[in-house]
Amino acid sequence: MSIQKPIPNILKAPARGLRSVVYGIGFTFLTACSGVIPPCGAKMSPPSSELRNTKWDLIRWNLTPNANGEVRGRQIPMGDNSNPIQLAFDANGERVSGFTGCNRFTASLSEDSRGFTFEKITTTKMACNSQRTELENDFLYELNDYRNIVRDGDRLLMIGRDREVLTFAQRDIPQSKSGSK
Repeated sequence: MSIQKPIPNILKAPARGLRSVVYGIGFTFLTACSGVIPPCGAKMSPPSSELRNTKWDLIRWNLTPNANGEVRGRQIPMGDNSNPIQLAFDANGERVSGFTGCNRFTASLSEDSRGFTFEKITTTKMACNSQRTELENDFLYELNDYRNIVRDGDRLLMIGRDREVLTFAQRDIPQSKSGSK
């Protein structure tokens, strides 16, 4: 007759701890899509052809998270005549233009297997107050040095190398009247 000794509780604890970790990881994977930026259904680096003849208004600017990991939003003032910061992709997929909050800009699009980039960004040279000049410079920096663009339906996220995220909402483009005189 063999007598089995009970397993001490101290040996059972690591198994319970490991099981909790495995369950926690599984739960994280199941719920990961709910709080991720970009959203799970978003299209990473869409080809520029998907953005042809579209306009986008900047609606949110998340700054780099602070030391506590908290995301802070940047105040986005409207431009003169209540014009928001905008991006507009041309119908040929070759250029993008827009408004920086003070000046107009234009750039050519260059595309490769990783996505597209904005090249040769030029702006008008209107005099702006210091707040608008700072906003314009920061926006042009993000436009020139972003890491990824993500499309999620009528939202376009521009994710900077510095982890700032600019969120644009798609704007309807008025259809030209055909046959008008």
